[in-house]
Amino acid sequence: MAPSEGAGPGSAPDSFSAATPLATGRTADVWLLPGGRVLRRYRDGGDVRAEAEVMRYLHRAGYPVPRVHHADGAGLVLDRVTGPTLVEAFHAGTVTAPVVARMLVDLHARLHALPALRSADPAVRLLHLDLHPHNVLLAATGPVVVDWTDSAEGPPALDRTTTALILAEVAVAPGHPLATAAGELLSAYVAASGPLDRLAEAVRHRAAGHAPDPERLPEAAALLTESIRAVTPTARGRRAPQPSSAAPPRSRS
Repeated sequence: MAPSEGAGPGSAPDSFSAATPLATGRTADVWLLPGGRVLRRYRDGGDVRAEAEVMRYLHRAGYPVPRVHHADGAGLVLDRVTGPTLVEAFHAGTVTAPVVARMLVDLHARLHALPALRSADPAVRLLHLDLHPHNVLLAATGPVVVDWTDSAEGPPALDRTTTALILAEVAVAPGHPLATAAGELLSAYVAASGPLDRLAEAVRHRAAGHAPDPERLPEAAALLTESIRAVTPTARGRRAPQPSSAAPPRSRS
């Protein structure tokens, strides 16, 4: 099966008639195109132009993202990046938890070193807000960051804290096959990261339609708080970051 002519993001229809399914994510499908490219298309529609603008800016700045060739409607045509995800590499034992943690910390640091696209405030930076091991591909040239759907501008600490919260969400998910691994990665990431002092904001962000199971956010936030305390014994007298007192919205499912 291949996308119909109307499903493609604006290129010649015959280029999409040769597309073949490559991967399926939570919100988007990826199709393999000729010429070493892929079509990433959101199943619920939308407008990818803002995401493409961010990726083009980062590519020009030398940050490791796939090159954008075309963006229209719900579809992005990108260079294909070959290599395992960071999750797959960790599961295979080719990288350790500390290595994964340091890689995430480095990718955040490199991103936050760049000026924001719109804000002139030096304290405001471009944020990924979904930077976790599934969204990092280990190409031959090094790690490449994908899925910039949630990108925004704000304080770098929010980006780091959101990554930690996502790891905690997986760690507290009952029966999740990666729960134990996520707990190990969370501990390593908290130990390697900078300050994680935007927990309430991260919870609100994840609750606003970004978390697959919003009802587990309080438990995930509590685990993250304990993880922060565990690696900062000298800060026992200081108050650790607290989740939002308001309960996140319940799942609509």
